Amino acid sequence: VQLQASGGGLVQPGGSLGLSCRVSGSFFSLNDMGWYRQAPGKQRELVATISKGGTTNYAESVKSRFTISRDNAKNTVYLQMNSLKPEDTAVYYCNAQITVRLGFRANYWGQGTQVTVSS
Repeated sequence: VQLQASGGGLVQPGGSLGLSCRVSGSFFSLNDMGWYRQAPGKQRELVATISKGGTTNYAESVKSRFTISRDNAKNTVYLQMNSLKPEDTAVYYCNAQITVRLGFRANYWGQGTQVTVSS
């Protein structure tokens, strides 16, 4: 199982950026998916999660600015980031809780994609 994230980059404050993360490989089912971020010198923190049924959860710092969504047919999770602030600068990691086979469930991480918000 692999998670491949894409879409990071440099954006000015107030701008927008979209991230995507596709899960590939052989597995039984894809459960909760999410995005986390880690800024230099800080611990990794939750940004947003989404259940298989579409229930979402956001960090307070990104509510009303970020939107998480998923396409179950494509095994892909997205993060649309609007009104970006310099404090959103971080490496963003996608995460997926996967039932690899019945009775075996594991937590997987993507490779991380850099988001830099700067003028």
